[in-house]
Amino acid sequence: MKLTKSAVVARYRTIPDIRFIDPKKSNMTSFAGLLIYQKLFKDLRLSERLKSCFVSEISTPMMGFHRLTLWLIVHLILGYRQIRDLKYYEHDPMVLRLLNLKRMPDPSSFSRCLNALGQDSIDNVRSLMTDIVLDRMGDEEFARITLDFDGSVISTSRHAEGSAVGYNKKKKGQRSYYPLFCTVAQTGQFFDMLHRSGNVHDSNGADDFIDSCFEKARRSLPGVALETRMDSAFFSENQLENLDEQGVEFTVSVPFERFVELKSVINDRKRWRRIDSDWSYFELDWEPKSWLNNFRFIAYRRKLAKQRKGPLQLDLFEPVSFDYDYKVVVTNKKTRAKNVLNFHNGRGAQEGIFGDAKNDCKIEYVPVRSLMGNQLYCLAGMLSHNMTREIQMRTYEKDRGTTEKRSPLWAFQKLSVIRQKIVQRAGKLIRPQGKLTLVMAADGPLRQEVEEFLANAA
Repeated sequence: MKLTKSAVVARYRTIPDIRFIDPKKSNMTSFAGLLIYQKLFKDLRLSERLKSCFVSEISTPMMGFHRLTLWLIVHLILGYRQIRDLKYYEHDPMVLRLLNLKRMPDPSSFSRCLNALGQDSIDNVRSLMTDIVLDRMGDEEFARITLDFDGSVISTSRHAEGSAVGYNKKKKGQRSYYPLFCTVAQTGQFFDMLHRSGNVHDSNGADDFIDSCFEKARRSLPGVALETRMDSAFFSENQLENLDEQGVEFTVSVPFERFVELKSVINDRKRWRRIDSDWSYFELDWEPKSWLNNFRFIAYRRKLAKQRKGPLQLDLFEPVSFDYDYKVVVTNKKTRAKNVLNFHNGRGAQEGIFGDAKNDCKIEYVPVRSLMGNQLYCLAGMLSHNMTREIQMRTYEKDRGTTEKRSPLWAFQKLSVIRQKIVQRAGKLIRPQGKLTLVMAADGPLRQEVEEFLANAA
């Protein structure tokens, strides 16, 4: 139906007066969309499972460490960063109901609780996060699971316990942590984390951590094919042999700087097999000296268009020259070189997971001075990221099958999008005929999406 201008355009000139009401008496909420997370937390029994993570703590705060962790997850889902930001929603009825609280403690109480945690409790929360991810993969009956490993810098301007000055490309000289993350390619979730100071190499503690991740996956999902892809920092004969013995398929970048002879081998190569218009390859008859196993080494080159620097002569017909970018990959996969390349290049999706978690879940923030408190905050950010993926996997069917790059099987919405569309919606809790009801202004698309999330299977 075609509308007239008068039916669309209005002339509002009066600025309304504003009146403030006591939020403790109004029963109004700014986060009506938290209802979808409340249902998810109930289905997962998240509060009870978190409570079992802190049984080793000698003293327990009045609200309990499990509610502290749950509050951190909700705090980050709402989009807040600093602990003192809770003052903007401390009387919100939906937040209080989600946490089973009558009132919100002071920010200083949360800080003291974070500083009082022990390592055993942190390890238990890590295990719980892994178990939730494994439960989802078991329900989906995946035939193949791809675990990616990489580190990411978490910088801080404060002198936090366990932080150190290390390699920091963006904030040189700043203290930082350098945790090693394990992510699942099929679901785009965090699987586990090894927290480390900022002055360590990528491979520091990596061998045991990688082994433990695959052991957990193998124990919970017997018969599932396991695979991984890693950068050159994890290149070592012992690690590759260990993965091969465990039946894990892998691709690992080979560091050129450690093997000078690789350069001459590639430079002397005349015939390259074409993959597509950009990529070509050849199989190397080479391996590092003293290696016992014969793994498969493949050299790849990619054609790059490089802009010439400096002044150009007017008679030049083409101001662009083509050069090549090289890399060598070691693998135990038996598939074609093209498939190996696509699989290995798919690990770049992990940077997208880090980016989403840092921007939307604030895992790059260091809130307190204690090491355990900062670890729990980071884990809470990872859990808020995972929960947002979990609720979408419960609601929607897969958007794609397994690809060569092992792209996520669902086309996920970011937490920032769900927060803006659904979570940050005004509502009011009322009791018509004694039944608790959340009244929420919602149009067709919003109402449909909320109902879909609430109707997802447990």
